[in-house]
Amino acid sequence: MTQVQMTDQQLNRALAELMGYSVNDMNWMGLHQLLKYGSEVSRLPSEDHAWADAPDYCNDPAASLEVQTAAMKRNPAVYCDNLDRIVNPKFCEGKGEYWHETEVYGLIDVRPRERAEAAYITLRSK
Repeated sequence: MTQVQMTDQQLNRALAELMGYSVNDMNWMGLHQLLKYGSEVSRLPSEDHAWADAPDYCNDPAASLEVQTAAMKRNPAVYCDNLDRIVNPKFCEGKGEYWHETEVYGLIDVRPRERAEAAYITLRSK
């Protein structure tokens, strides 16, 4: 169940920005630099191409684990609750602190998109 109403491309870009990526317009060269914390990652002919060179958090399992790690460092309980709401929506309505074993199983085997959504919700909140 999707909670974040964005395309994969939009979510990847939003997460990349939260993970420290930016694009620098190099007008004098007609190129765009993809930067991570100020260090160049690539130079491409358009801003869209530059952002497309950022990690694919929605489809690449390794990239989704990277953003999950960042979210877990921010707030592990909030990340787990967000992931639970995404993968186990029927168990989340009106529950207290108790986690049913079916919920836990669902949190172990999630798709990269689900990790990316939960990480986005967690990382964008202050």
